[in-house]
Amino acid sequence: MLLLKLLTIGLVSGVCSGTLGIGGGLVMIPAMIYWLGYSQHLAQGTSLAILVLPIGLLGAWRYYQAGHVQLTVIPWIAIAFFIGAYFGADWVQGLSQVALKRAFAACLFIVSIKMFLEK
Repeated sequence: MLLLKLLTIGLVSGVCSGTLGIGGGLVMIPAMIYWLGYSQHLAQGTSLAILVLPIGLLGAWRYYQAGHVQLTVIPWIAIAFFIGAYFGADWVQGLSQVALKRAFAACLFIVSIKMFLEK
């Protein structure tokens, strides 16, 4: 049963990532919290570990083939992301479970409202 849950989380996250560019934050983390009983910290750390190359490689390749990848920005954002992820992961260790969960929810809520209201 656990294996089926894990495979389902991976498959749904992969499809969402390939279709909408989402997966880790919007699908995997809530699924690990509510379906697997993980803490917010454990879910976020596990999600980051899952997303390490080569997970996104096939999806990115398909987008590249369709002409939907801006190659010139990748190294700069990737370097900054690499550094930012380290400092973000370090900083978040000091937050309580409740504070982290609320921050995560607020971020999803704000982004969803903004995107919903845009034309």
